[in-house]
Amino acid sequence: MPQSRKSPVKAAKSAPKKTRAAKAPAFELPGLQGKVSLEKLKGKKVVLYFYPKDDTSGCTKEACGFQKNMGGFKKAGAVVIGVSKDDLDSHKKFAKKYKLNFNLASDQDLKAAKAYGAWVQKSMYGRKYMGLDRSTFLIDENGNLLREWRKVKVPGHAEEVLKTAKAL
Repeated sequence: MPQSRKSPVKAAKSAPKKTRAAKAPAFELPGLQGKVSLEKLKGKKVVLYFYPKDDTSGCTKEACGFQKNMGGFKKAGAVVIGVSKDDLDSHKKFAKKYKLNFNLASDQDLKAAKAYGAWVQKSMYGRKYMGLDRSTFLIDENGNLLREWRKVKVPGHAEEVLKTAKAL
């Protein structure tokens, strides 16, 4: 049964949406670099991006885009976290294969995805199903949700997020 988005702000299509500094939903997830939570990341900017599946073409390009810009994110004081419902073994293979050195977190129960409105009804060839919306959230040092990108188009996305993170 389809579930509605429960994002703290209204969704934007692909352009970044400036929010009214709503508190970002709290989360705690198992990650390749240990448990990751919004609480533990206070004091840092957080780029939280949701993606459908490890080692698929679009998700690989997106992850490699973030990896390519990792130096810039670090200079901007931002931590990048990729989230999908894949398990940690899958994340480990994915990270190793593409030399990803940022944290990938597993959201198998979809609590974080639902809290951010990233678990949505999709449609392909007339068939409706639930899945992860490729979406990115920029959270400030105090845990406020500052920007969000929905229905992300991969080319140039990591660079756009980096530009926005640097400007804040």
